[in-house]
Amino acid sequence: MFLFILAGLLPAAVLVYHIYKADFLQPEPLDQLKRAILFGVASIFVSMLFSSPFEVIGLFSKQYSTMAGAFRLALFGAGIPEELAKLIMLFLVVRNNPYFNEKMDGIVYAVCVSMGFAGFENMAYIAGAGSSWFGVSVSRALLAVPCHYYNGVFMGYFFAKFWFENENKLSHLFWALAAPVITHTLYDFILMYMNVESSAGISGFLFVLLIYLCFQMLNWSRKRISEHLEEDARNKDGYQKSEKSAHDFYDRSDRV
Repeated sequence: MFLFILAGLLPAAVLVYHIYKADFLQPEPLDQLKRAILFGVASIFVSMLFSSPFEVIGLFSKQYSTMAGAFRLALFGAGIPEELAKLIMLFLVVRNNPYFNEKMDGIVYAVCVSMGFAGFENMAYIAGAGSSWFGVSVSRALLAVPCHYYNGVFMGYFFAKFWFENENKLSHLFWALAAPVITHTLYDFILMYMNVESSAGISGFLFVLLIYLCFQMLNWSRKRISEHLEEDARNKDGYQKSEKSAHDFYDRSDRV
């Protein structure tokens, strides 16, 4: 049981630590990060409020045998409901949060929400893998959990632009949802289609495409993190009046 929990949570924990250390200008209080992670866990159940009706009305089926079926499952069964649920939770996390005062914070909180989702989901997959749990845990640690991390970066990047910039707010909010939905759907679609593709050649091509997609998401997320950090450094007086951070020395009794 301990190994199951460790294998399920460790990849997400490592990525949370990574984004926490990346936010070196004004690190967020740990209590707020824990809160975001818990909201991420809750987003799993919120996503079911969207995916279940989608399945009932026939937008997707968990039993599929075609490319179209794989795509519908990836889009309506995973991409839209899961990322929409995460975005809702991100709104709740940063709403009235006095520590949310930098663009990088949007990425940090979005990643924590995503890792709460990914960690819980990862444990469920590993627990259901039976004797092959170790192989499942390794493959998910290398691909699935990082994919959730990248989606969190994409969501947080555009969400911060929506929150702090005065122009193109609707466009930024749209992409805060659309960007992670697109990458999430592509990732799941490739994996799901590989499950029904009988040609070894096509399956091999799809696997290479999946690795390429992951590397592209890695590169793009690094650039977006650097972009927000550089802009935060230039705007060191902050986008809001509040300048609270984990570096401050004041009474933290108001923290949730």
